[in-house]
Amino acid sequence: MSDFPTLTTPPFGRFDSASPALDRPDLTPPAVTEALRGWEHRTAAESVLYVDTDPEKADTAVFSEVYDVPLEVGANCVVVAAKRGQEQILVGCVVLATTRLDVNRTVRKRLGARKASFASMDTAVAETGMEYGGITPIGLPAAWPLLIDEAVAATPYVLIGSGRRRGKLILPGAALAQLPSAEVVSGLAVPVASEPSAESPPVR
Repeated sequence: MSDFPTLTTPPFGRFDSASPALDRPDLTPPAVTEALRGWEHRTAAESVLYVDTDPEKADTAVFSEVYDVPLEVGANCVVVAAKRGQEQILVGCVVLATTRLDVNRTVRKRLGARKASFASMDTAVAETGMEYGGITPIGLPAAWPLLIDEAVAATPYVLIGSGRRRGKLILPGAALAQLPSAEVVSGLAVPVASEPSAESPPVR
């Protein structure tokens, strides 16, 4: 396991304020706060920076323009519902904003499921305890698989949701691969045009 540097200033973008996420438990949902505090890989937790942002500007394209954040460093956390026999399982998938999650092939086959699709907004919110439009891989239910596209893990720093529509988290892409139950997957996402795809929504 690699150690990660502690971030004190954002490596990209223009934000009014930034602070180590561990220092601001008041700004993230309980599940996110608990996951950060309990993260076994301590330097990974310490590398997470919280940046304050306007919840009305949380959607990918608008956010990128307002805060001067390149689309290629944005990472979306998408909740997928998969059916395996009579069982339905939920899984978190993390892909770059410039790509589209390959639900019907890569995700379905990886889980050995007969069917996979994006989870409904109500299901995603109820099961994660997070706000839709801000769902983050940090703090997802422990029993869920967490699939991370290899391009995310290879990105020096990525911007993800904070668990709320207000605020974002910035951390090394490789740190996400150190989350409990995380698995880096090749081909989890496929490239799309420069405009964000409707199939890969903003940091769900």
